[in-house]
Amino acid sequence: MEREGYFLDTKHVKVMAENRKARHNFFIDDEYEAGMVLKGTEVKSIRGGRVNIKDAYAKIKDGEIFLYQMHIGEYPFAHYDNHDTLRVRKLLLHQREIRKLYAKANEKGYALIPLSVYFKNGKAKVLIGLARGKKAFDKRESIKQREAKRDLDRVKKKY
Repeated sequence: MEREGYFLDTKHVKVMAENRKARHNFFIDDEYEAGMVLKGTEVKSIRGGRVNIKDAYAKIKDGEIFLYQMHIGEYPFAHYDNHDTLRVRKLLLHQREIRKLYAKANEKGYALIPLSVYFKNGKAKVLIGLARGKKAFDKRESIKQREAKRDLDRVKKKY
């Protein structure tokens, strides 16, 4: 699975959740793979597909990066020690990557958006994108380009 500048080895990657609207609403300038600090019940819920990153975003606070509003549903078989579904989760990145993100994310118009949650070699990972918001005319332009590409592919397939 080749993504704009970032390579995911499909043989060892199982995507659990994807934020498809992010690529429609934002220009993704850069992508970073980060580990997540999770509880055991959260990992089991993610493996069961009970994760939603539609409204999630990341912030850098005190030299660490945290993920907010990522919903991981409760694990149904944990009776008493279950996790909070919307708790703030710490992300694991190298310090140089955090410093680089901090410098760019503080510019006006930039945000840190999770693009997908997946398991890579048994470890839960999140793909974070450094994103700039699109205006309405930008969205219309990308829709036009997508439809033109689709029409061109139809014509190529015909001949």
